[in-house]
Amino acid sequence: MGSVNSVTNLGRSGVFDWLIQRVTAYVLALYTIFLLGFMLTTDVDYETWSALFGQTWFRIFTLMALLSIGAHAWVGLWTVTTDYIKAMGPRFIVQAACGVTMFVYVVWGIQILWGL
Repeated sequence: MGSVNSVTNLGRSGVFDWLIQRVTAYVLALYTIFLLGFMLTTDVDYETWSALFGQTWFRIFTLMALLSIGAHAWVGLWTVTTDYIKAMGPRFIVQAACGVTMFVYVVWGIQILWGL
């Protein structure tokens, strides 16, 4: 039985992609649950929102969520484009556009989050 290799994991087996999807999904779920709970239990205004994002632990949590959404989206989009776009040229263009877009969003998010 051969192993499944993919471009998303630099030569490791497809189990690594599966693991990335699961771990990032848990991070995103926890982040979403926390934010929903915060908004439901707090009178959210600029001061409370600013105070929340002013705490280092929450910035790190947000950074984890930001990196998780990038990794989760990359593995998912790579899988979908590989399954549905069979021609290598168009698939490469779509995957490259998705990769550049995700990179820009992650860098932009880090700049916003850390005020760089």
